[in-house]
Amino acid sequence: MTEELAIEAHDLTRRFGAQVAVDGVDLAIPRARIHGFLGPNGSGKTTTIRMLCGLLTPSSGDARVLGLRVPAEAEKLRLLIGYMTQRFSLYDDLSIRENLDFVAEVHSLARAERRARIDELLAEYGLEPRAAQRAGTLSGGQRQRLALAASLVHRPQLLFLDEPTSAVDPQSRREFWESLFRLVDGGTTILVSTHYMDEAERCHGLSILHEGVLVAHGTPRELMAGIAATVVEIEAEDVRGARAAVGPLPEVLSVAQLGTRLHALLDRDTAEPDARLRRALAEAGVAARVELARASLEDVFVAATQRTPA
Repeated sequence: MTEELAIEAHDLTRRFGAQVAVDGVDLAIPRARIHGFLGPNGSGKTTTIRMLCGLLTPSSGDARVLGLRVPAEAEKLRLLIGYMTQRFSLYDDLSIRENLDFVAEVHSLARAERRARIDELLAEYGLEPRAAQRAGTLSGGQRQRLALAASLVHRPQLLFLDEPTSAVDPQSRREFWESLFRLVDGGTTILVSTHYMDEAERCHGLSILHEGVLVAHGTPRELMAGIAATVVEIEAEDVRGARAAVGPLPEVLSVAQLGTRLHALLDRDTAEPDARLRRALAEAGVAARVELARASLEDVFVAATQRTPA
């Protein structure tokens, strides 16, 4: 049985003058899933989200979101989606309840429904005791929960989150993600952009963007299994010496230090990559343990974004 798609995009492209911000992106995102956008700053994540929301007109290509064509049916779509931006966009001088009431009025909720919905959201996101507190005095985690509640006032079918946890502590991030999974259990589809690898691993599916191009997509497990590189781990007392020995090799794509270990990514066409590094280390007089390792999602990200797209 074919899954019903929340988002379909074909050759989605956006230019700003001579600059191509998003270049021919194809997407097929099922409903009731969390799909992650991963990419460096300036990779086109926010521009893609804005096109899918109907806030930005594509230069070429087409997209359907919840069965509606964007941007042609953007006005209808806005009634069905929520959008939580990276920066807190509510009113600091209003209380939590006043902010939610304002958003509910913007979405034309009837007065009786408005009060019940706001009470429901205050309870769901632990904001009830602070309902009268001004938004400008809230902590990062509290502001995040308020912004999420505001984006959900009208019960959207699809929620866009643009780097929503960039200014909160790890515990708040974990609680935030638990709330996202509860939304998905209720049928909501979520598209989230993030820089955090642990968050990306929580997504059902991922798309990695680099310089506006979709360079990898799939489930986290599929991406780690199909990484376009070989991962080799090096453990040595002389970590700097080990790095100096293997870093300049032409087949080495990147080297990252993890305590006393090095994580090296090599071109996957390299024959016997672990033996290749052992020889280089021995020639440099560096004693080290070298073995093949399983790829992490960070390895996938580095391998995908360091290569020039074909």
